[in-house]
Amino acid sequence: MAESADPSPHSFVPPPRTGPRDSGDGWVEDGTGRKFWGRFGAAGLLAHDPARGVLLQHRANWSHFGGTWGLPGGAKHAGETSVDGAIREANEEAGVPTSALGLKFTSKLDLGFWSYTTVVADVTTQFDAVVADAESIEVRWVPLDEVGALPLHPGFESAWHDLEGELGRPTVLVVDSANVVGSRPNGWWRDRLGATNTFASALQRRAALGFTGDSLGIGLPGTRWWPETVLVVEGQARGAALPVDPTDAGSTYQTGVGVRILPAERDGDQAIVDAVRGYFAATTLPVAPRVFVVTADRELESRVTALGASVHGPAWLWALLDE
Repeated sequence: MAESADPSPHSFVPPPRTGPRDSGDGWVEDGTGRKFWGRFGAAGLLAHDPARGVLLQHRANWSHFGGTWGLPGGAKHAGETSVDGAIREANEEAGVPTSALGLKFTSKLDLGFWSYTTVVADVTTQFDAVVADAESIEVRWVPLDEVGALPLHPGFESAWHDLEGELGRPTVLVVDSANVVGSRPNGWWRDRLGATNTFASALQRRAALGFTGDSLGIGLPGTRWWPETVLVVEGQARGAALPVDPTDAGSTYQTGVGVRILPAERDGDQAIVDAVRGYFAATTLPVAPRVFVVTADRELESRVTALGASVHGPAWLWALLDE
C-alpha cells in the first residue's frame, strides 16, 4: 500500500491544472446526460500477480465516481492503441514498469461513440506500486477474494466477474511447424530450415499483434488474446531460431509477447501431444486451460482433442499471417 502526501486526492475539488491538456482529455456524452471521459475512448490496466492479487486504484474523491476502487487508467491519446494507453496511464498513476508485464488479453466495451478497453496482463516481475499523481488516494494489491468487498467503480464492478474467471487461466497455441510449413507449396523442401525460420518470424509478428477471440474460437465478444505460442519443430528444422529484434507490431509495450521454439527429440507429433498433456496436467484451476493446436494431421488431431485441446487447420493460421 502507498499513500500520497498531497491532500488533494481526498478533496472533492479537483487540483488546479498545470501544463497543457492531453489530446484525449475531455468528456463525451451519450445524449441522455451520461458522460464518459476520453475523446478517443479510455483504457485501464488489470495487472495480475498470482501471489498478491490485482492492482487496484482508490480513486480521488474529486474524480468521476470518486472514492470507488477501479483500475489505473484513463483517456487514450490521439492515435494511441488501447494497450499503449492503459500501460502509460498505469505508469503515470501507479508507477507500473513496462518490463514487468506480459500481455494476456483485452476486453472492450464499445458504445459506438465511446469505448473502454481493459488490458489484462500477468506480472512477470514483482514491483511495488506507488501513488504517482493526484488521481489516487491509494493503490493496493488486492487478493482476488477481497475485490468484491470494496466499493468498486460501477464499470469495473460489472466486468469483474468475467475478468476474474480468466485470470490465471492459460491460453496456449501449439503449432505443428512441419505440417503447417509443408501445407504451402512455396519451395520449402529446398531449404526446410530457412523456410521454418521465415515462418517462425511471421508467427512472432502475428503473436505480437494478438488474436481476436472470434478467430481463436473463444466465445467472449470484444476480446483479443496473446496466447503462449509454442512452435514445435523436428528433423532438419530443429535448428530454427527467432530473430533477435522482432517487429513490435506498432506498440511501445509488447512486453512478454513472443514465440517459444520447442525442438522435438524424435517425433514431432509426440512432442506436441506431450506438450498438450503437460498444460492440462499442470493446471489446478476449476476451469481447464485453453489449448489450441494448429495441424492438418488427422491422427494428431484425434490425440490432442482427446486430451481437451481444440484444433485449427494450417489455412486458418496462414490467413492470419498473410493479413
